[in-house]
Amino acid sequence: MEPRNDTHVSDFLLMEVTENPELQSLIFSLFLSMYLVTILGNLLIILAVTSDSHLHTPMYFFLSNLSFTDICLSTTTIPKMLVNIQAQSQSITYAGCLTQIYFVLVFASLESSLLAVMAYDRYVAVCHPLRYTVIMKPCLCSLLILLPLFIIIVDALVHSLMVLQLTFCTDVEIPLFFCEVVQVIKLACSDALINNILIYFATSVFGGIPLCGIIFSYTQIVSSVLRMPSVGRKYKAFSTCGSHLSVVSLFYGTGLGVYISSAFTNSSRNTAVLSMMYTVVPQMMNPFIYSLRNRDMKGALRKLISRTSLL
Repeated sequence: MEPRNDTHVSDFLLMEVTENPELQSLIFSLFLSMYLVTILGNLLIILAVTSDSHLHTPMYFFLSNLSFTDICLSTTTIPKMLVNIQAQSQSITYAGCLTQIYFVLVFASLESSLLAVMAYDRYVAVCHPLRYTVIMKPCLCSLLILLPLFIIIVDALVHSLMVLQLTFCTDVEIPLFFCEVVQVIKLACSDALINNILIYFATSVFGGIPLCGIIFSYTQIVSSVLRMPSVGRKYKAFSTCGSHLSVVSLFYGTGLGVYISSAFTNSSRNTAVLSMMYTVVPQMMNPFIYSLRNRDMKGALRKLISRTSLL
């Protein structure tokens, strides 16, 4: 039977996490553990930065915002997936799907923007250390967060409103574990040319520009470090950038993995798993990367934990 147009779709169907009922409890426990670790780890980073006056610097201000973004991005996708596993259902309401689309766009774009801002912060710290406090003033730091956030919120709202204009068929199964704007647009029966143009434009702006900024910043950092006469100064300069480079590699590496998988494999399940990893693994690992590689952060976390244990 031919699929009929339906502008009043009430539900979408997400991909089933596993077709094996025996594995459902194991997968539920795995993702619940990853989610709790993500929340706890990033919350500890935020509390450590807030409570320790030595960490009231631009670098840790941006890090606490990154941790908050990680919490929000994980919360946008994982809880709904856990509810569906428990209920043995793949449905998500039309309104719920649009909401998920909106917040995934906001927080994924914001994370990309924050990584670029943090790269700029490291560039100023390494290449212009004597002018660091003059350049990285609190008003500039706030502007580097709020301006991209405002643009991202408007962009995500435009994408969500454009999805509202689409007509959907009866076949509304999304080949992912969460609602993602590109996959939802593919289900539309009506013309989605403008939606696709907006997607390509937004990807180049919120993905390409931050990545180019990161590459430029680290090109200047490497060039500046190589000119340093002292080996100790070189090591210190590279060590201050190591955590951020690890986070950038993890975030863009998993994103690139999703793109390559979708381009070269016919397995929608493999692509779905990689997409889920893209919104779970970097957000879970970021606190470990920063706390394990950063002496100041480890000290602040020890103080926070010791104070908490005394309460």
